[in-house]
Amino acid sequence: MSSTPTTGPANFDDDDYPAFTMGRAAEMLGTTPGFLRSLDEAKLITPQRSEGGHRRYSRYQLRLAARARELVDQGTALEAACRIIILEDQLAEALRINEEMREKG
Repeated sequence: MSSTPTTGPANFDDDDYPAFTMGRAAEMLGTTPGFLRSLDEAKLITPQRSEGGHRRYSRYQLRLAARARELVDQGTALEAACRIIILEDQLAEALRINEEMREKG
């Protein structure tokens, strides 16, 4: 039995399901596979690998990559863009947790 997740209706709405190949992800973002590799090297996104070793990206990872491209296109250095995105992501998570606590309390 394979440890790779199976495809099916449950995965259509899963933001973390690695549904997109590098080529498709680059096409969707209007960028190059090299840009996606640079985001992996910068540790912003770490795509899952298929059994054949090919990178597979989730919708969540594509949103982060799109934000990185936006910042880089505005003149932000790649490393700085990655740091900004990580901080934005941490802030969004903290705000989500804060809202949950407020609703419970």
